[in-house]
Amino acid sequence: MSHTIREKQKLLNRVRRIKGQVEAIERALEEERGCMDVLQLITSSRGAMNGLLAVVLEDHIRTHLVDAEPHDEHGSGTEALIEVVHSYFK
Repeated sequence: MSHTIREKQKLLNRVRRIKGQVEAIERALEEERGCMDVLQLITSSRGAMNGLLAVVLEDHIRTHLVDAEPHDEHGSGTEALIEVVHSYFK
């Protein structure tokens, strides 16, 4: 993943935020907070993890996949794949 170096600090910041969110889940469970509070924390963490995955996956697609077909009215194969990935994580 040497190509991620240019985004290293942004990725590390995302991971640190996720770590804080997971620690908040742990604290909520230890404090026996309500189910709705815990579920909200889990959902937020899942969203943050999906966001991180989408960023790294998009970078991988842009860096390592080459369009096998010429551009047409629908755009490149890479852009279409990225659009599908983004829609999956919404």
